[in-house]
Amino acid sequence: MNFPFLSIITFLPLLGALILFLIRGDRQQTIKFTALSVALITFLISLPVYFLFEPHAGMQFEEIQSWIPALGIKYRLGIDGISLFMVLLTTFLTPLVILSSWKSISKNLKGYMISMLFLETGMLGVFVAMDLFLFYVFWEAMLIPMYFIIGIWGGENRIYAAIKFFIYTMVGSLLMLVAILILYFYHGGLTGNYTFDILAIQQIDIPLGYQTWLFLAFGLSFAIKVPIFPFHTWLPDAHVEAPTGGSVILAGVLLKMGTYGFLRFCLPFFPHAVIQFTPWIFALGVIGIIYGALVAMVQPDIKKLVAYSSVSHLGFVMLGIFALNTQGIQGGLIQMVNHGLSTGALFLIVGMIYDRRHTRLIADFGGLAKRIPVFTAFFMIVTLSSIGLPGLNGFVGEFLILLGTFLTNKVYAILGAIGVILAAVYMLRMFQRVMFGKLDKEENQKLVDLSVREIAVLVPIVLFIVFIGVYPKPFLKKMEPTVNKLIETVEVKQARYMDVEETLVDK
Repeated sequence: MNFPFLSIITFLPLLGALILFLIRGDRQQTIKFTALSVALITFLISLPVYFLFEPHAGMQFEEIQSWIPALGIKYRLGIDGISLFMVLLTTFLTPLVILSSWKSISKNLKGYMISMLFLETGMLGVFVAMDLFLFYVFWEAMLIPMYFIIGIWGGENRIYAAIKFFIYTMVGSLLMLVAILILYFYHGGLTGNYTFDILAIQQIDIPLGYQTWLFLAFGLSFAIKVPIFPFHTWLPDAHVEAPTGGSVILAGVLLKMGTYGFLRFCLPFFPHAVIQFTPWIFALGVIGIIYGALVAMVQPDIKKLVAYSSVSHLGFVMLGIFALNTQGIQGGLIQMVNHGLSTGALFLIVGMIYDRRHTRLIADFGGLAKRIPVFTAFFMIVTLSSIGLPGLNGFVGEFLILLGTFLTNKVYAILGAIGVILAAVYMLRMFQRVMFGKLDKEENQKLVDLSVREIAVLVPIVLFIVFIGVYPKPFLKKMEPTVNKLIETVEVKQARYMDVEETLVDK
């Protein structure tokens, strides 16, 4: 199709941010409705992309324009089965985040909404860019609004958390930039065509000596973003100090940029290094699963508990990706969506109870189910989703990941399964302490249940939580051909490397 779906989806939020910037005076209702309208329109325009997407057609909705021809830089966009659902998840969560911030953000509302829309453009650009230079521009651009969201609208230690988030990400990004330049010059020297085109670079065989170092450069940047243990220490601080909307976007989308990077770049670019480092990734993934669960278990703060649960859940995604089979990678992809929905909803729920009580300490609650039954029902569904109850979305992803991992390495699959048990322990224990027991605190006896606006925020997420759990086929069907092609690329390249090594040994 010639219609520029991806450009419109990517840059419409940026246009909305510009419109907000031009609004003068303290017109808060106008600012809110403008931001929400832009985000909703972006989501609606993204829906045809799903319905028109052909699973077996490879890269689609491509837009290719020469940008800086002297350097071989193109404005190239496209999506496949890997990026499709990341785009949809981003456009789906952003209007819900804006609606959830309707009353909780009062300080510099215009700046907050501008940052959110600017952030959406940066995130979407990362998922649709098919030129390494363009990808890097979007990758860096989305850091700026998130830095301000944490640093301006966050909690007491917001400056510390924002700086820590920025420094961690920048260190990894600079190493990735060096690796991108090496790929650019190597491809140019090999083919005579100096380009940052991702699909073109994917076609060449990179020498084994280069692969290890390039994988480490890309991998460190993505490992920090995921975050993989032990590069996770920025995450709890960022989550706890960020406003509710920032936490939702951070958990729902930003962390997935790391796992997306492994799928988009590391696996097809450096397959030999991927196989070489798979045992290490498996080990760090399992450590992250168990460590994140154990630390979450002892947290007195609900938001920090949910933050550490992300470390555990993303460990599962890494197991699935590096299982290097269809079940594992599909499980990792759908779990990326599931985590965005379930953990995003948990942060929304924590924000809603914080707006009422101005505390997140588990000890300050108890017996809330007697006062706010609608809130309790939503909280229960999302909690059960997070622990992987059959019939809800979390089960589908975890089952496929463990199945794929079992086919590759039975020991790590068994160790990973321990994390499922631990998740049930810390999540159900937290839910029981907050929602049940005695309603013996006076402040809790005055709580009011969810408003219509808050219900409107949670209902779409819960619908998808149930839909994916009951009928995941529409999601799996769209991604399966791309996953199979990715695995084939890794296997073919690895076979060529093995042939070269055998030939050298024979000589």
